[in-house]
Amino acid sequence: MGLNGQTYTRRQLLSGMATVATGAAIGRLGFGQAAPPQSDARLFVAGRIEPFSMTQVRLLDGEFKTAAEINHVYLASLSTDRLLHSFRVTSGMTSTAKPYGGWEKPDCELRGHFAGGHYLSAAALAYASSGNDTLRKNGNLMVAELARCQKMNGNGYLGAYPEGLFERLARGEKVWAPFYTLHKIMAGLLDMYVHTGNEQALKVAESLAGWVRGYFEGISDEQGGLMLRTEYGGMNEVLANLYGLTSKQQYLDTARFFEQSGFLDPLGAHRDELKGLHANTHVPKVIGAARMYELTGQTRYRDIAAYFLEEVLTERSYAIGNTSNGEHWHTNPGDLAGTLSLTDAECCVGYNLMKLERHLFAWTGDARWMDAYERSMFNCRLGTQNPEGLKQYFVPMAAGYWKFYNSAEDSFWCCTGTGAEEFAKFTDSIYFHDANDVYVNQFIASELNWKEKQFGLRQSTAFPREQRTTLVVKTETPQQRTIHVRIPGWIASGGSVRVNGKELEAFAQAGGYLTLTRTWHDGDKVEVMLPMALWTQPLPGDVTLQAAMYGPLVLAAEMGQGPKDGSLKIGGYDTTPKEVPPAADAPQVVTGKKDAAVGKPEWMEVVSSADLKFKTVGQKAEQTMKPLYTVTDEKYAVYWKTEKS
Repeated sequence: MGLNGQTYTRRQLLSGMATVATGAAIGRLGFGQAAPPQSDARLFVAGRIEPFSMTQVRLLDGEFKTAAEINHVYLASLSTDRLLHSFRVTSGMTSTAKPYGGWEKPDCELRGHFAGGHYLSAAALAYASSGNDTLRKNGNLMVAELARCQKMNGNGYLGAYPEGLFERLARGEKVWAPFYTLHKIMAGLLDMYVHTGNEQALKVAESLAGWVRGYFEGISDEQGGLMLRTEYGGMNEVLANLYGLTSKQQYLDTARFFEQSGFLDPLGAHRDELKGLHANTHVPKVIGAARMYELTGQTRYRDIAAYFLEEVLTERSYAIGNTSNGEHWHTNPGDLAGTLSLTDAECCVGYNLMKLERHLFAWTGDARWMDAYERSMFNCRLGTQNPEGLKQYFVPMAAGYWKFYNSAEDSFWCCTGTGAEEFAKFTDSIYFHDANDVYVNQFIASELNWKEKQFGLRQSTAFPREQRTTLVVKTETPQQRTIHVRIPGWIASGGSVRVNGKELEAFAQAGGYLTLTRTWHDGDKVEVMLPMALWTQPLPGDVTLQAAMYGPLVLAAEMGQGPKDGSLKIGGYDTTPKEVPPAADAPQVVTGKKDAAVGKPEWMEVVSSADLKFKTVGQKAEQTMKPLYTVTDEKYAVYWKTEKS
């Protein structure tokens, strides 16, 4: 679909017959205006708020900085020669490097997705968010070698496998997901351009986009529709981003080749037809729709993204803020009964839902999208990396399972890649801004430097181990400005704010923003108390199964030590181990008459808020709990079977 609901054929798009209404300017750069490198400006914002560039935010000591540094060490441990092996071989070049295994194995049809894609994105994001120059240099080396491979191919193509996989796709033959991998490579190249200023990366991406456009010259609309049933990642998003960076209309036209009307149209009509679909095949398509809204102003795209995200979060997600079972949506909306398993909540899905939440917040300024972002960040992102930098594929929701991770050299799952990106960009959504105001969205120890306004904030907090955050203003001269601090929907009674030691009479409602407008001086201090309380959230479709919550944190019942080795401890090529032990019975609690499905439960209490320790009370046997994100090697349970006394 084009602007104003007009349908364009591939022939029209390829011949340049399709036109786009320019209309009014959208976003701070304006419609069609190219963004400069070394900025996040490619993320045009259709609303009034946008994220600060990661170069303007730095993490301070705390759990997030530690996790990011662990990820950096793992990324730096990877050999660029080994990552490049299949690209060189495919291009007819000699390679003596030992190839990596798993999904980068030389006979895997997804090879190149991590090596030429996720790795580049993670390296660029790590440089932008922390100044990690080692990873920037590795990324630059990779880009230069990928450019050589592309030149050897002679037609703009770049891949770690031959073009024959795309020929099979066009013929309707079985093939894994060639455009999925191509998306990762293009996205990695654009991230290198945007976040490190690598001009060569943009040129390689443009040449590859030209190859994609040529590929569709002989593809009919009917044939194209059949091809789009094979996973293609975020091809629509990355081509839209390329248009945003270059103003070249052909990239926006090519992005439309990847709009699957059979999936998008029901969402535009507010119909949930997700049952039976592979979750992470489809979330990126909606991110692409969100991006098209930002670049064209067509409200249909916005409606698709908003309805989809609302529906998935309210009707199809677990308490951790993520969705999917065995990578799919198997049930009707509002009914997750019977879905708790080893393979719940694919990590890639959580990563992509957070990207959507970020888009919708930018359009609306609605705090609930940052509440959702926080829920996912703590419960299905922060805790999915082990001390060696290895990542999870799933977050098991059934009782008695444990976290299992990829291997260092023989996995390279999709979730290995998205995890490497996520742990490299923790700074990208802590603070947003409009023309004059600052929005404090996440409570993470960090420092903001708004260079254009000569204004900054230093946020000191050990949240969630302390229920407060402190903001100290950095400015050379006094200036009037508004600071908006998110007051989460989960906040308990007793929230308050002090400015320079004086408690203010007014506070904000839960689920909104505390707005502070004044003339700020250097050293001004804002202290926000964020009391947390215990509460429960039932599993959609079965109110007798309830997750224990503390503020935004999902609490896990501790159920003993997990295995120290084996396929369920360190992963290999297969994402799902062949021999899966049965789940344990969910831990049981008897609830009192005053217990509610959502409210303060009488069956658990806080042992130590600073240490994040909890336990059950009033039961036959005491059960200890701790936040899911702090679980490492233990067996655990997220949902409790409740029985009224």
